[in-house]
Amino acid sequence: MVCPRCNSDVPEVSRYCHHCGNDLRSGDTERKNAYAARPDESVASFKLVSTIMPQGSGKQPYTYKVALGIALLLTVVTAALGALPVAIMVAAFSIPIVYILYLYDVNLWEDEPIPVVAAAFVLTGVLAAVFTWLWSDKISLSTITIGANDGGPSGRDLLILLLLVPVVSELIRQIGPLYLASRPRYDDLMDGFTFGVVAGVGYACFETLVLHWGWISGGFAGPGSSAGTWISIVVLHGFIKPLIYGSATGLAGAEFSGLGAGYDGFTPRWVIALVQAIAVNVLFQGGIYLLGFVGGHGSTIGAVLGVVWGLLLLGALIIRVRTVLHKGLLEAALESAARGGSNHASGDQAFCSRCEMPLLPHSDFCSACGNSVRSVPKSARGVTASAPAGGYDVTTGETQA
Repeated sequence: MVCPRCNSDVPEVSRYCHHCGNDLRSGDTERKNAYAARPDESVASFKLVSTIMPQGSGKQPYTYKVALGIALLLTVVTAALGALPVAIMVAAFSIPIVYILYLYDVNLWEDEPIPVVAAAFVLTGVLAAVFTWLWSDKISLSTITIGANDGGPSGRDLLILLLLVPVVSELIRQIGPLYLASRPRYDDLMDGFTFGVVAGVGYACFETLVLHWGWISGGFAGPGSSAGTWISIVVLHGFIKPLIYGSATGLAGAEFSGLGAGYDGFTPRWVIALVQAIAVNVLFQGGIYLLGFVGGHGSTIGAVLGVVWGLLLLGALIIRVRTVLHKGLLEAALESAARGGSNHASGDQAFCSRCEMPLLPHSDFCSACGNSVRSVPKSARGVTASAPAGGYDVTTGETQA
């Protein structure tokens, strides 16, 4: 049988073309119902874990969901009790810690995660702390952003939050990912996206610490009438904001890496992705600031509306990320098929990390379930082993009984 999309010879029993990922049976050429990094999910779905953790998270996604759920519950409880220092610290570090553990768990870069994570996370975090201190303390806003006074928005504040902060902060978040993605070992599309997420959550972490240092140093406030405001703020800045920052920066990082071998660099696609990331930052910062005036000074309504606004932006961004990564994986596989193969493909004897079926030699997709090989850590793509009796886990390199 010949694939109508890339003209590759494929076995008659194949559901998907192992070179370009084309669905050979359903006629859905765009695979809208089979996300390339997780074929049992549709592209247009609000699946957080498989979106921001696309490489290897398909084996045990509930581990990360449970970890994030526990962190969110702990944050809400401590904020409601007025333990603001604990709430802010838990909220600020929850997603970065879970994401770094994910990178270690899937062994994303073959036992060399420390310099990779340090370059994208620590460097971005330090720059984020310095810049946030400059605009929040030295330049400072003339009104309070959450539960603002009754005087209304300030033009000066809008210039800071709609121009200065979004542009400079996004450029800072690009430094680490672009440096790493320009190295030959880390020039893959999925690497560029992952570096962007790391930089985004790192920036959000340190920005939150600086912006709410008064809460951290102020001690326990105890239960009070402001509990609703406290909960809204820590959820917004500790969970929603890092996901927005990470996803937006990750999109630009993916476009910088590009589709084929080697990074594409500063192409028009990267410029468009960068502008989109800045636009998302503008919408987030501006929306939170303006909604803070709803209900007047000290009102919880504005803080709650800020959470709703952040969730709406995050939902739209998740769909955008999934669409870009899905199309990127399919287009890259088609391009590599036309060139006779990809250096991102599997080895001669490897097994699908999702369905554990044997992969055809040098596959870019599993011919059985349609999972993209590029959604598997590089350390697990070329595993050579005899067919196991109980299945072979390419994530751990162990045979299951």
